Parts: sequence; structure tokens; C-alpha cells
Amino acid sequence: MAEPRPRIGLTGFASRPPVPNAGPSASDLPGLETASGLLAGLRLAVLTGAGLSTDSGIPDYRGPDSAPRKPMTYQEFTKDAANRRRYWARNHIGWSHLRHADPNEGHFALARMEQRGLLTGLITQNVDRLHEDAGSTNVVDLHGRYDRVVCLDCHRNYSRQLLAGMLTELNPDFLAQALAADVVEIAPDADATVEDDALISTFVVAVCPACGGVLKPDFVYFGENVPKDRVERSYAMVDDAEALVVAGSSLTVMSGLRFVRHAAKDGKPVVIINRGATRGDDKATLKLESGVSESLTWLESELPTP
Repeated sequence: MAEPRPRIGLTGFASRPPVPNAGPSASDLPGLETASGLLAGLRLAVLTGAGLSTDSGIPDYRGPDSAPRKPMTYQEFTKDAANRRRYWARNHIGWSHLRHADPNEGHFALARMEQRGLLTGLITQNVDRLHEDAGSTNVVDLHGRYDRVVCLDCHRNYSRQLLAGMLTELNPDFLAQALAADVVEIAPDADATVEDDALISTFVVAVCPACGGVLKPDFVYFGENVPKDRVERSYAMVDDAEALVVAGSSLTVMSGLRFVRHAAKDGKPVVIINRGATRGDDKATLKLESGVSESLTWLESELPTP
């Protein structure tokens, strides 16, 4: 197991128990052996998605068993103060139900692969910071991180923990009242499903302590562009690699799919490990319908050090 780093902040909103790694099933082994033969001796870029963090107890928006959800878009958040109030009220409830998630064996396997020199870098669509907690260092948090908030006016960053204190001070009785509300589910971004419009209407939203501007979670919303520097770093990792491995992403959004298309266009092998179809399946050299953390752990143990 890779040496874990001291926790660098809040990571995952684990609303489910972690899943033990029982290793790949007998039916998965032939595909994994093919993947090992395809990837042996090559330096890899790795793109991870929510399917990797589900074994840590973090629910997935798009997994086969996930309930349909319609997250708030960037335009809805920025253009309507009522939408921001609704978002932060629900998020404040979700934050109070936080249970710290731990990296699973898949995260540790990738950290060991980095330490052994097998990776050019790791691109993650997850905002849970579990790769960093597992010991990975060369990571692009493509969609940002939810242990931070950013001011849309002066661009200062603050910890989400600081904001929690501010929201509690502004709304001292809100969480107690919310105990009687119908909290059905805590989503991966800590959005609580609460059907109590009267309660939400009482919520006071915090503003930037420095300039009084609008605070937003420091992750990429639907309808928002990934910052250019992250995209460029990610392309560089794929360009430096000899193959691309996708682990636990449905590739539904272009932010991740573009790297699959880029690698395939350059003639590099693309291995996708994901239960269920992905938008990149037609570009894959090999598609494995197997458990993500089990597959990564097995591959790390089998791939030779360059």
C-alpha cells in the first residue's frame, strides 16, 4: 500500500459504507490479462471518474444504480439570487451530514503506479481529493475541489470549513429546523434533497469576507468551462504517455471525453474500465466491464516497472 499523506482537507461526502476490495472475479481475469499485455512496458496517463470513488462510499451521479438528478447549472447559480439561496441552504444541510471518506485500494494502486514511474500523470473528474490523500502528487483536479469556495468577484479562495462557520453564524437555528425537513439523500456534491421551500426561504447566504461578492463552490458546474490551464496540463499528460487508461468514468461530458479522442487520434491504446457503456467506447482499444478498484489493484501488481 502506498504511504498515505496527512489529510489535506475535506475529501468525500460518504453517505454509503465503503466496499471491501475482494479482487477481480474469475470472469474479469481474461480481460485484465489482455489489458496487462497491452499496457506492459508503456507509460500511462490515467483519467478517473466517480466510479472509482464509489468503493469509498461516495455516491455516483451517473452509475447504473444512481437515481436521476438534475444538478444546478452555472447559469442558474450565477444569475439568480434565489437559486444561490436554495443551493447554499441545501449544501449547508448536506455539509452537516459530512462523513469523511477514505481512499480505497484503487486510489492506493494509482499512487503506487506513480511512485514506480508508470504514470505521466493522473487526471481526475472527481472533486473529492481522495487521490491526493492516497499519496498521488501529479494530479489535475479537472473539475476542481469541493473543500474550497471561490469569490466570483475578487477571485479569492476560502476553505469550505470557514464558510460552514460563517453560514452557521448567519443561520443559528437553521440546522435544528432542518432536522424536521425531509432529507432524502446527500448527493456527491453535498446537496441535500430538501422539500421545504419555506425553510429554505429563511436562509441567509454568506458573501465574500473581503469584497462582499458572490461565493461559489470551487468546482466546475454544469455549463461552466474547465479552466484552460487544467486542460493544457491534462493534454500534456496524455501527449507524454504511450497509452491512456480511463477508470470509472462514463465520459458523458466533453471535459473527459476529449482526452480519449485525443489519444485515439494519435494512435495510442485506450483502455476503459467502467461498468456500463461510456461515450468513449467506440474509441477504446479495450473495454473492461469490471470493478474499478479491483482492476486497478490487479493491474498495478502485474504491470512491470519500466
